[in-house]
Amino acid sequence: MTTDDQAVRLRDVRKIHGAKGATVRALDRVSYDFAAGSFTAVMGPSGSGKSTLLTCAAGLDRPTSGDVLVGGTPLNDLGETELTLLRRRRIGFVFQQFNLMPSLTAELNVALPLMLAGRRPTRAETRDALAAVGLGERAGHRPGQLSGGQQQRVAIARALITGPEVLFADEPTGALDSATGREVLALLRSVVDDRRQTVIMVTHDAVAASYADRVVFLSDGRIAGELPDPTPRAVAERMTRLEVTAIGTAE
Repeated sequence: MTTDDQAVRLRDVRKIHGAKGATVRALDRVSYDFAAGSFTAVMGPSGSGKSTLLTCAAGLDRPTSGDVLVGGTPLNDLGETELTLLRRRRIGFVFQQFNLMPSLTAELNVALPLMLAGRRPTRAETRDALAAVGLGERAGHRPGQLSGGQQQRVAIARALITGPEVLFADEPTGALDSATGREVLALLRSVVDDRRQTVIMVTHDAVAASYADRVVFLSDGRIAGELPDPTPRAVAERMTRLEVTAIGTAE
């Protein structure tokens, strides 16, 4: 866990896709602080820049201009090798489609980040990580032998085994039914409440967003407001207003 009170800071971040004559401003001078030990949901209409914000904040993509800091470390100052090492040691990722290795057991999938970092974890480490997400008895199962919710739990265990400062989640319940999705969201909530780790989650689901401490809204690549202590109804109402505004702008 970082000693900085802000886990991730974005300062005047711009991201432009394409070349001259056919450019898209995915992020337009975005500045925002994600507090350490907090759970933030990022929402917005389609094309608002949610995924781009996530990839830039996580160091998966470099902004066109502006600064991104993780635990006080400016990512712009890092070379590709240094950036890769930072992601392995200090950042965790959970994706909609799980991204597990189908030929590996749950235990080996969880061990993978440490093995890529040059350290072979003990069986106790991987078993403890799986037990923490309720899958202690499934260590020897391959992804094809697990339900979607169980696969996502393995993905969360894999993301957490390195003890990351920040866990980024991109639509983590998008491929799950509502009941299983709630179980995964409760697990992410416990990561913040029990471990004091930071979770930043992109979602389109108002119910999923209500598990967060606050929701930050994007529209046309810009911050369009935030909502502390969100409820599903309040989030849905805010999203409806943003989507109506987006349609009106397009017309």
